[in-house]
Amino acid sequence: MTPPPVLSVRNLVVAIPSRSGTSRPVNDISFDIAPGEILGVVGESGAGKSMTGNAVIGLLDRPAHIASGEIWLNGRRIDALLPEDLRRIRGRQVGMVFQDPLTSLNPLLRIGDQLIETIREHLPMTAAAARDRAVAALEEVGIPAAAERLNSYPHEFSGGMRQRVVIALALCAEPSLVIADEPTTALDVSVQAQIIALLRRLCRDRGTAVMLVTHDMGVISEAADRVAVMYAGRLAELGPVRSVISQPRHPYADGLMGAMPSIAIGQRRLRQIPGAMPRPSAIPPGCAFAPRCPRAADTCRLDPAPSLADDPQGRAACWFPMEHSA
Repeated sequence: MTPPPVLSVRNLVVAIPSRSGTSRPVNDISFDIAPGEILGVVGESGAGKSMTGNAVIGLLDRPAHIASGEIWLNGRRIDALLPEDLRRIRGRQVGMVFQDPLTSLNPLLRIGDQLIETIREHLPMTAAAARDRAVAALEEVGIPAAAERLNSYPHEFSGGMRQRVVIALALCAEPSLVIADEPTTALDVSVQAQIIALLRRLCRDRGTAVMLVTHDMGVISEAADRVAVMYAGRLAELGPVRSVISQPRHPYADGLMGAMPSIAIGQRRLRQIPGAMPRPSAIPPGCAFAPRCPRAADTCRLDPAPSLADDPQGRAACWFPMEHSA
C-alpha cells in the first residue's frame, strides 16, 4: 500500500497586486512529495521555484499572498493557518535549508546554543538531553569533534561545514519535510557533492520528504527522485528524474537538457533557448513558452497550455509534447 504524501499542493496560486494589476508568479501548481522522496524543482530565475517553497512554509513577503489552492502537510491543511500556528510547524514539522548558511545562523550565538534552543523549542527535553541531541545532530552531518564545536561561532566554520550545521539545524527536531532552497549554489563542486550525498542519506535513513529547489540540473540529476520543471509560474513537466533527463516531453524541459554539459566523448555543442522568460506581469496569451518554442503552433499562441493531466503520460503541460521511441 502506497503511504500518503507528506506534502500535497493543489492548484496553488500566489498573487502580487500592484498599481498596474495583479501578477501570478505561481499559477495553478499541484504536486505531492512522498516520505523519503526528494522532489527537485528546477527552472530559470523567476520561474516561481523559491516562491512556491516560501508559500508552503508561510514565508511570503507582502503583498504576495496565496490567492487560491490548498497546501496539505501530513493530512492537515496549513495554507490558512494563523501565523502563530505556522511558526509552530516551522522547525518541528518543516525544516528549512537556504542558499547562504550565514543568513540561517545567528552570528552572535554559538552553534550549540542555536541547536539547543531549536530542539527545546520543539521537543520536550531538558537542557542536558538537548545538548546530547545537538552533539548527535552534528555528528550525523559529519562535523568532526562535534562536542567541542558546539562552542564555535558560525564564522569559525568553512562554507561547506556551515551548510552541514544548517542541515543539522533543519533536522534536529526530526521534521517530516525539508525545503532546501539552492543549498549548494555557494559551494565548490566537491563540497556540493558531499552535501547532496548527505541530504540523500539523511532522507533515506529518516524517511524525510525533501523539496529541493535549484536552477542546477546537475544537482537534480544526482539528488532527486522526481523533478518538477517550472516555467513562468507553472509546471511545464513533472516526472521521474531519469525519464525527464533522457526523454523530456515538454520543449522547455528538452531545452534545459540540451543546455547541460556532458563529459561524453564527441559531445555535441550545447543548445541555447532563444529569448527570455516573461515577467509575471507580462505573461503572453496562450502558452507562456510559445514565443521561445520551436514547436509552437497557432493553438499554443492562443490557448493556455493544458494541465499535466491532459498529457497521456501525465507529465507535460504541452499541446504538442515530444515523443520518443521506445
